[in-house]
Amino acid sequence: MYYIDYHHHSNHSFDSKADMEEICENAIKLGVKEICFTEHFSVNPKVPTFGYMNWEKYLSAIKNCQNKFNAQLKIKIGIELCEPHLMQEEYKQVLTDIPLDFILGSVHNIEESTLRKYMNAFPEKDIYELYFLELYDMIQLADIDVIAHFDLMKRYAYKTVGFYSFEKYKSIITEILKTAIKRGIGLEINTSGLRTELQESLPSKDTLSLYRQLGGELLTIGSDSHFVETVGSHFEDAVLLAKECGFTHLYTYEKRNPQALKFI
Repeated sequence: MYYIDYHHHSNHSFDSKADMEEICENAIKLGVKEICFTEHFSVNPKVPTFGYMNWEKYLSAIKNCQNKFNAQLKIKIGIELCEPHLMQEEYKQVLTDIPLDFILGSVHNIEESTLRKYMNAFPEKDIYELYFLELYDMIQLADIDVIAHFDLMKRYAYKTVGFYSFEKYKSIITEILKTAIKRGIGLEINTSGLRTELQESLPSKDTLSLYRQLGGELLTIGSDSHFVETVGSHFEDAVLLAKECGFTHLYTYEKRNPQALKFI
């Protein structure tokens, strides 16, 4: 199987200190064949990701790694946008001339407050419903390729609020997935939860199976790692999960065009 990691952060993200070259070296050592760096980026000055990305340095680092590891590792230029359905014109102005291969769309904030802070500030509110409604707004409007960590809210809520009931939110999840499929937007299996006490991928099997049942095909796998050591982590677990949910292919992206990789 062609080993990929389509969600990785380096020190070009505000919350990582990992050196890009070292990540690539370890990826090669672990058998990863293709990696896409997806650094955090926001145009909203009121959220934590704003103001950190230096595009010139990021693209230069990518180019250096592409030249250095050309024969051993395919390296793609990606980005993870925070709330890309908001301030769309500002995003468009910045990204128009950036030669991106791949764009992840994420909801990390609600009403300009991080998910954790919002949940703690309003314990009486249905935080999962609010999160999925925000995700629904994103998927209707945003110019993205794949939804990152579909049910991210559980990362912050499972210890206090508990895991969400899939059946309770199935109707809104269904609408999100239908809209994604209609717009040609894919889903990722984010393996970060498998490295923590969460012990579950994002999204969980129920959502992945529903996406496939509805006709969804565009699927990527990403570690969401912020460290050198965990590049490509739990890839084989993700492949097994994908197969169990009925998928036959993974996808990589080139200049934002999906390219199918059949499971062996």
